[in-house]
Order: sequence, then structure tokens, then C-alpha cells
Amino acid sequence: MGKTHDVPHSPKIISVTGGKGGVGKSFFSANLAIALGQKNRDVLLLDADLGMANLDIILGLDVKSNLSHVLAGDCDLLDIVKPYNKRVNVIPAASGNAHMANLNKMEHMGILVAFEQLYQQTDVMIIDTAAGISDSVVRFSSTAHEIFVIVCNEPTSITDSYAVIKHLSQIEKRNDFHIICNMVNDEHEGINLFKKLQRVTDSFLDINLIYETSIYYDEFVKRSIKRRKPLLDAYPKARASKKLIDLSDQIDRRPAHAGIFKGTDYILDNVFGIND
Repeated sequence: MGKTHDVPHSPKIISVTGGKGGVGKSFFSANLAIALGQKNRDVLLLDADLGMANLDIILGLDVKSNLSHVLAGDCDLLDIVKPYNKRVNVIPAASGNAHMANLNKMEHMGILVAFEQLYQQTDVMIIDTAAGISDSVVRFSSTAHEIFVIVCNEPTSITDSYAVIKHLSQIEKRNDFHIICNMVNDEHEGINLFKKLQRVTDSFLDINLIYETSIYYDEFVKRSIKRRKPLLDAYPKARASKKLIDLSDQIDRRPAHAGIFKGTDYILDNVFGIND
């Protein structure tokens, strides 16, 4: 997975979520990982939509083993790590697997602990969570330094994004949420969308929304998905590609551990209640 480090090291962890399906969460996660990899960062991309995984399709990967095989004891976590390129590695999940969508606390913990062996070789870990406010979203988001929320300019997306933010702020006491306005026509529409969401959160929640960027609606996105090739590799000059590259520049310039990281001890003790 690339370089090794001589000193104790842990990656910057970003969780990507959204209030509803269809907002482009997995598309964003995959292409952000590639953009950061282009900056010579070693990126680990986790498909944490455990019941309806699709990162392998977006990335055009031929996956034979996934997290469900690790939990079944058929292989180790390192056995299922799938390289996309020299800098980006993917941990695939199962699609249409009911058990994977409803893991118990010990199984979630087993997955999270297993990732620690990969941290030494990773600069950035991106967790593509499920949509909504399931326990899975809360548990995986609790490990992140930064929580990115993908929102589109439609009432259900705004309402459901608010629900996710409210849930994570109350359950996990998170105050900062990084907003990505996706599939908008221009910067003006994106900023107005952000302000719509901000007005709601300012009225009812004591949290901080951070406007990250707007990803423009782009016909090349649909073409890349049909080709099963990520946008940044299929159409690197598309206007949506430029926005993703610019965002990766911003993220890369931030301190390695900006935000809150609660870590495994917190998850054991406070999220799962199983730390002896």
C-alpha cells in the first residue's frame, strides 16, 4: 500500500454521508480518493454502505471477496484490500447482504479494530457510509476527524441532511459538519442551497456548518458511471472534476488531525459500551 512510516502514524479520517440515497455520496467518495491520490497521498477507501455497496462498480473493480467474507472467517482484512491504483486502495463491502446491513456491536467493533493495522500505511481514510441515520452511520462517523454531508437542491435531500446532522450532533456531540452541495448548476445555486440548510440548523441546532464546495451538474458524470470509470480518470477536464481537484487541494492543506477524533477507546466505551 505504498510507503511506511518510522514513527507512530494515523491517517486523517473523513466520513462521507448523506440524508438519502441518490445524492452522489459514493461518486464523491471515490473521486475525492483519486484526487488525493494524485497528490501523492496514500488513500484507503472504505465502502461502509454495508448492505448496498457500490464503490466497486463506480471504480470498475472486479471484486471477489469483501467484508462479509472477513466476518465469516473466510479471510483476513488484508486479503480483501483491492488496489485501484498505486495510491488508492479499496475495502469493498457486500451488496444485497441483509446481515451486513444489520451488524451487531461486536461485529462493527471487529471491523473498526481491524483497520488499525492498515493505518500505518495510510495518509487519508475515506469512509463512504450508508445513507440515513442508521447505527452504522453513527458508528463509522464517530471515528472521523471530519464529517462530510452531501446535499442536493431538493426538499427531501435538505430535510434528510438536517436529520443526519441533528442525529450526529445529539448522539455523538459533533459540532462541525462539512457541506458538499452536489449536482448544482453553478456556484450561486450551491451557496443558496447551503444557506437553506444553514437557516434550518441555525434555528434548531447549536452546530457549525462549513461550506466546502459545490459540485456542478455535469453530463460527463453520467458518462463516467456508464463506463464504470471514475470521473477524474475518464474526464479529468470536466467541470465537476475541477471542483473535486480544488477541494482535494483544500483538504490536503489542512492539518493532519483537524477536528475531533475519538478513537477506538471511545468507541468501545461510549458507543458500544463493551470496553472492560
